Amino acid sequence: MVMVPQADPADPPHDAQRLVREQSRARYPDRTGFIERDGVRAFYEVYGEGQPAILFASTWSIVHSRIWKAQIPYFARRHQVVTFDPRGNGSSDRPTGAGAYAEREMAADLLAVMDATNTDRAVIVSLSLGAQRALIVATEHPERVAGLVFLGPAVPLGEGLPGRDAPFDERLETDEGWAKYNRHFWRRDHRAFLEFFFAQCFTEPHSTKQIEDAVGWGLDSDPETLILTEDARALDEDAVRGLCGAIRCPTLVIQGDADAVTGPSRGIALADAIPNARLVTIAGGGHISNARDPVLVNLLIRDFVEDAIDQHGGSL
Repeated sequence: MVMVPQADPADPPHDAQRLVREQSRARYPDRTGFIERDGVRAFYEVYGEGQPAILFASTWSIVHSRIWKAQIPYFARRHQVVTFDPRGNGSSDRPTGAGAYAEREMAADLLAVMDATNTDRAVIVSLSLGAQRALIVATEHPERVAGLVFLGPAVPLGEGLPGRDAPFDERLETDEGWAKYNRHFWRRDHRAFLEFFFAQCFTEPHSTKQIEDAVGWGLDSDPETLILTEDARALDEDAVRGLCGAIRCPTLVIQGDADAVTGPSRGIALADAIPNARLVTIAGGGHISNARDPVLVNLLIRDFVEDAIDQHGGSL
């Protein structure tokens, strides 16, 4: 019998609603909790045991930690696995100021989750915008990071994709294509934006299920919160290059060559900027390869962790 956790009436409304409507899981967490910083709570889950721990970092608040659902049961067989919802989605709080979503706030949440889960050191796996907060933690707290894995990193390196330069703040005369990436359109038709955006994330054929899942996770947030994340302070190119140059831990970049969100050059440039980083390109891969091609991604991460252990005499 599969035991599905029940909503606690004391939980925040968004937390209770998520538990009630959530699909069954391949594996449920061994423990859950919240960290709290400056009055903002972030929800975390811990699965399994074994070292090195693997922490799947939060990504853009357009989705929550279920984006890692294809990785959790596989790695929890041999490792302690930690996930957490970003501010603005899932069971975490939704602060009302853009400053609360700055990359340094997200990085501080990551460290607080590590402390709360007794995770002294971990391999940090990030997706898209999660790359920026992972870089901050790895550079400023290198003793806590045993290795880094980046998937489709959203960093201000390399070349952007054509057509992605539509103004975010202006009222536009068209809603075609990336013109939907616009605060006024988000307020007018949030679901339509999510459907468009995740169709760009999953460019691989037969991705209907992944798109439907991601749109559902996107609806766990709201357009006003998503706008705040866009207004928040991300890292610029100089800051990212400075962080990359200081990375000394083993690093793997996994980049789809058909990434229609950030484009493949971002991941390639990140691998070039980090000393001794390894780059793996997935032919035909889109932006969220861990969801669309989980077997390949899981094996790449597994081999990376095992190689890193071997290089450090059996432990990380």
